Amino acid sequence: MRVALDDGLGTTLHALRLPRPRYTARVVALEPSERLVEWCVRRDTEYALIGGFYLRAEGAPLGDLQIDGRPSATRPFDAPWDRIRACVHSQDGEVSLRSRAELPDAPGGDLLQAGPMLVGAGLSLIEPGIDPEGFSAGSHQFDSDITVGRYPRAALGLSPTELIAVACDGRAEHESGLSLSELARAMIALGAQEAINLDGGGSASLVARGRLVNTPREEHGIRILGGRVVPTALRFTLR
Repeated sequence: MRVALDDGLGTTLHALRLPRPRYTARVVALEPSERLVEWCVRRDTEYALIGGFYLRAEGAPLGDLQIDGRPSATRPFDAPWDRIRACVHSQDGEVSLRSRAELPDAPGGDLLQAGPMLVGAGLSLIEPGIDPEGFSAGSHQFDSDITVGRYPRAALGLSPTELIAVACDGRAEHESGLSLSELARAMIALGAQEAINLDGGGSASLVARGRLVNTPREEHGIRILGGRVVPTALRFTLR
């Protein structure tokens, strides 16, 4: 879909909508890191979305990461944000989006910490100048302050009936990318009652029917063929 922005610019948003009674989301660690679409081809996976943030120089995931109840080695988010940043939690086929503080220290199932939360109860949670999860205050742990400006972005949303996975293009002449507030509005327009921001920029990758549907680009607009090498993802599977 084409998203028209308030200043007359626009960007392309790719949306995957899967029925929640039939599909669930599982957290996967790509070991070693690789392009998501290549991992999907090797694993015969039709649908997948980029996961959480990571340190590009090391390839180490940032934030809590757990698969089948077993924690994975990661670089934690800086305190105090490590205790409150939002997570995707998947257990027994049920997917939820929660603050880390709302979950047990050792929750069952899968856990991927990212954020910030974009939508709650069908309303945007992004307010100018408000930084509840510390992504601006703690921006030194990332490549940039993700709360400022437009970028290629990715998100997971939940409606009562659907899993909604999206990635938007950006960094090109007719592809402006989205701000966090614009991404939140787009998720609400798609019907999400809850939504979480995932890793973006050149790492934003959405695979549908086994192919990469968005166009990842580096900071200066150079296209990344096949997408960036990443360490984590969300894999959508039949329940």
